[in-house]
Amino acid sequence: MRRAAVRVATRLERCYFLSMKTTVQQMLSAKADVYAVKPEDTVYDALRLMAAKNVGAVLVIAGEDLRGILSERDYARRVVLHGRMSQATTVSEIMTTNVICIDRRWTADRCMALMTEKHIRHLPVVEEGRVVGVVSIGDIVRAVVDAQKFTIQSLEQYITSGG
Repeated sequence: MRRAAVRVATRLERCYFLSMKTTVQQMLSAKADVYAVKPEDTVYDALRLMAAKNVGAVLVIAGEDLRGILSERDYARRVVLHGRMSQATTVSEIMTTNVICIDRRWTADRCMALMTEKHIRHLPVVEEGRVVGVVSIGDIVRAVVDAQKFTIQSLEQYITSGG
């Protein structure tokens, strides 16, 4: 009986580790490219890229420098609500410039806490001053759900095996 209890503790610890310790590096390994526009591009061009790639935000990069981020929320609040035209407005006019960045070692739980605190949905990943990826709230939720599925499967297996 004692041996089974030790086995369960190990499984539960592994489940906790997976759910809380999934790293940004692990999340980025399953993602496509970073989508970016230039500050001088029109908002219309940025929206076309976001629609084509089915993403809710694009980074704004000049050369290799991260200058900002443009999200659907920026568009709605700074173009639509002000009666501006997306073809006549540059990305630099409406982008968010105070960009919060993370590195590959961050964990899903740490990202989720930051996103919740700052009310943001996208986190650029920067290493040595260079953008290497972006994680979204969807990526974070997917990592947590995958870990929870693993936990449920492990517990079901333990229960059906008779303890």
